[in-house]
Amino acid sequence: MENASDKYTRDAHVSQTHSSLGRAKDVSKVEVDGFLSRDDHEMALLGKKQQFRRNFGFMSILGFSCTLMVTWEGLLVVFTYGLGNGGPAGLVYGFLFCWLGYLSVVGSMAELVSMAPTAGGQYHWTYLLAPREWGNFLSYVTGWQSVIAWQATVASAMFLSGTMLQGLIVLDYPSYVYERYHGTLLLYGIMVIVVIFNTILARQLPNVERAMLVLHIVGFFAILIPLTILAPHGTAHDVFAVFSNTGAFQTQGLSFFVGIITAVFAFVGADGAVHMCEEIKDASTVVPRSLIISIGLNGVLGFGMLLAVLFCLGNIDDALASPTKFPFIEIFAQAAGSGGATAMVTLILFLIIFACIAVFAAASRMMWAFARDKGLPGSGILSRVEPRTKLPLVSIGVTTIITLLLALINIGSTEAFNALISLVVAGFLGSYIPPIALLLWKRLRGDHINYGPWKLGVFGVPANIFALIWTIIAMFFSFWPGAMNPTPQTMNWACLLYGATMIFSIGFYVLHGRHVYKGPIIETSVLEQLRGA
Repeated sequence: MENASDKYTRDAHVSQTHSSLGRAKDVSKVEVDGFLSRDDHEMALLGKKQQFRRNFGFMSILGFSCTLMVTWEGLLVVFTYGLGNGGPAGLVYGFLFCWLGYLSVVGSMAELVSMAPTAGGQYHWTYLLAPREWGNFLSYVTGWQSVIAWQATVASAMFLSGTMLQGLIVLDYPSYVYERYHGTLLLYGIMVIVVIFNTILARQLPNVERAMLVLHIVGFFAILIPLTILAPHGTAHDVFAVFSNTGAFQTQGLSFFVGIITAVFAFVGADGAVHMCEEIKDASTVVPRSLIISIGLNGVLGFGMLLAVLFCLGNIDDALASPTKFPFIEIFAQAAGSGGATAMVTLILFLIIFACIAVFAAASRMMWAFARDKGLPGSGILSRVEPRTKLPLVSIGVTTIITLLLALINIGSTEAFNALISLVVAGFLGSYIPPIALLLWKRLRGDHINYGPWKLGVFGVPANIFALIWTIIAMFFSFWPGAMNPTPQTMNWACLLYGATMIFSIGFYVLHGRHVYKGPIIETSVLEQLRGA
């Protein structure tokens, strides 16, 4: 097989027809209308064979994107972190800042995926945009960041589901003794559900995601209405003008930026649809639209739920001391009683479990895509697609095993497990920087760029610049502890673990990767597709 940077010629009318975001490849220029679908044509121009079924349409992938991020649901879980650093007002303005930041990042990625709609996403775009001498290295490191971030997200989402179920048990059965290994066992039970939906019921996943989109929206109102009617209300001054700095940082501004991790976490996985794009019809237009609309919709729902919770905090000291370990459960109980809170939490738990299904699907596709281009050890096995089901069953199996093993860490130390999953934010943000920076660099140089059918136009440069500034700020503060003079238990170990993964990926590239990874592999061409090769 040829490498994506190699030029090849064919018989017939051969000319340069696709530069894949600026790096030229020679491909066969043939008339494809009536022979290849647009998706197959775009895949062939990128040198990739179609191996999956394209079962997803616009509404199903929009549901996939929205429910994967679970923005309003996730905010309920993590908002207390920002309550200490930033306070209610900090949460409000921090959310708006992060929403705008994610919108610029997603806008930039939407433009990139429209140019090159492959499951590899960030590492593939980085290779195509980078100078030839740096393409392999930058692409390889970006790919490792993305793979690790998605694997950590699977473990994080599963752990959250398991421990939230424990919190629900505590609410209804106060005599229950909270044990760490119970959370791990519950995680294993949820994993069974997730794997079934990603294998046996995989062909029904688009229908499931459409249904989850409806429940995601309807569920928002099912929580919002009883909460705002039954809970005690604070004042507008309490919400929009009260800041806090319980971390004892030198300035309120510093405390505010430390607290924005709450809003950053609420949009984690915004690139999920990208890694499914080889299973989406008309991916070069459908994926960009779904990315933008999902950020807009989830931002509106998330901001609405944040305001509702801040106005209805009730006794925050009781909430923070809740034996459920989830303050929002106590806030619900104060408003609607134990029975009402149980119904509300059950709905949120149901949505988060189905978010795990989407997260798992995206993570397994990301692993498969990077293995397809020989970026991972055992790539020949990891990149296999089962011919009958058209699923990457090996990558699905390995993702399952990794999550089950990571969950065992929680039995020994919750702090160690939390340190591991802290890689989520840094890994995602770190994978966004290279392709967006390189796209901006080409724009400012005036290089020719073959845009896809969806583009930012005159908003491209300012969107790319703001995306980079915001991503760097958010990534920098994701490494900070929640308070000055932290103990080993309260220290944020993300900086150490992220640094270790970067050193590992660079070292592994030097020792192994540079000998086998030559960028995205050319598997096919347009002419070969027409010939049925």
